[in-house]
Amino acid sequence: MNLKEEIKKMQEEFSAQIPQEVSDIMQKSTEALIQSGIEEHCLKVGDEMPVFTLPNAMNEPISSDMLLKDGPLVINFYRGGWCPYCNLELKAFQDVLPQIKELGAQLVAISPNLPDKSLSSIEKHALGFQVLSDVQNKVSRQFGLVYTLDVKLQPLYTQMGIDLPEFNGDESYELPLPATYVVDSKGIIKLAFAPADYTQRLDPNKVIEILKGLR
Repeated sequence: MNLKEEIKKMQEEFSAQIPQEVSDIMQKSTEALIQSGIEEHCLKVGDEMPVFTLPNAMNEPISSDMLLKDGPLVINFYRGGWCPYCNLELKAFQDVLPQIKELGAQLVAISPNLPDKSLSSIEKHALGFQVLSDVQNKVSRQFGLVYTLDVKLQPLYTQMGIDLPEFNGDESYELPLPATYVVDSKGIIKLAFAPADYTQRLDPNKVIEILKGLR
């Protein structure tokens, strides 16, 4: 199955397990975020990527300059290792990692999770690319991706066993939109996908198409 099919299957299974009132709250929260206009403020094609340095899962500093040194960069912003949609997406990118490397590009994933939580994601999904910790969403904010989780959802997440303060190391309940960017070797954005609906994810094959066009 491709990523879209995997997500559809997971949604069907999830919908069968949760009460309708919980589903309604989640849907209304997503609709409100869409209506907020957050997508309009995200970095877009033609914009220059912000320069950044973030720790990887081993707490080693990784800079954007380092990542762009040998060619284009693919950046996947994800909400956290607790998010099943994100986990499916990370695995889908792992599947195309050989193609990304063959095209001379680097792949990196960024979330607000603390480094030890990022390490858990790497080990769980056998990821072969850098996973960086954007604590307090400083880099995500530069990309225009940050929002605060709806106050009605915060206790529901806790009830589902998702402890965001533990994952992120703060009480802000801030998250990034799940976004995918392709940046050329000069730091210019060539692909930008940042939906306000967190269930929408870009097919990694689209990234491959863009990278082929940059050769």
